[in-house]
Amino acid sequence: MVRRLNDGRTLTHDPDLVLPLASVGKLLLLGEVARRLAEETLAPDQPVDLLDDDRALGGTGLLGLLSPRRWTVTDLTTAVATVSDNAATNALLRLVTLDAVQELARRSGLRDTTVHDRIRAARGPDVPPTFATGTAHDLCAFLADVANGTWQGQRASGLLRGWLARNTDRTLVADTIPHDPWSTGGVQVLNKTGTDTGVRADAGIVVGRQTVVYAVVAAFPSGAERAAVGELRRWGTTVGRLAGTRGHRSDSA
Repeated sequence: MVRRLNDGRTLTHDPDLVLPLASVGKLLLLGEVARRLAEETLAPDQPVDLLDDDRALGGTGLLGLLSPRRWTVTDLTTAVATVSDNAATNALLRLVTLDAVQELARRSGLRDTTVHDRIRAARGPDVPPTFATGTAHDLCAFLADVANGTWQGQRASGLLRGWLARNTDRTLVADTIPHDPWSTGGVQVLNKTGTDTGVRADAGIVVGRQTVVYAVVAAFPSGAERAAVGELRRWGTTVGRLAGTRGHRSDSA
């Protein structure tokens, strides 16, 4: 689903299909942390310990490879938002609890989108089969509220937008949107991506001449990775067109 906010123009394909989201589900975890920081029930400098299990996860991220075992809440949110850090994800989930993240999804009006479990190196029959599932429709509704500043108030929305703007992965939908990820001028892309076996996902906000929210999730059989990435990038062209990004690229791009 792609939606332009000023006039509501929307393009969709199976927007209510429930699919694995991979790390796009971390949006909800970041949302719960943003809510608590905005309400001042959580301090940005509160220390959080990484456990050995957190550090042994592997996958995306850096903290498991670095020597410090204690980080602040702000450190962890930055790591999740910028490099989708799995160790930081589990540490934050332990802090705010999975139940709270699931409750936030319900309160945010997400009918079919939630986080089911912590990040695991392997999934057996006694645990949920995937980290998070959801729909493009739910994700776009959530991001529209974040973009407008109406999700949990201006401060929480602003925190979440700021974190998403730091994402370093622009290889999926954002790859074909004309923008400079290292510049604060011109077209801005605020997004979260997800990559897992058989899944590629990208959801975000694009601010060009117009503001557009998007969520694109592809589930596919082994061997179809290149085709799935190509499809996400094709949707990126549509996002860029609706946001009016042509001729609006940063001078430093």
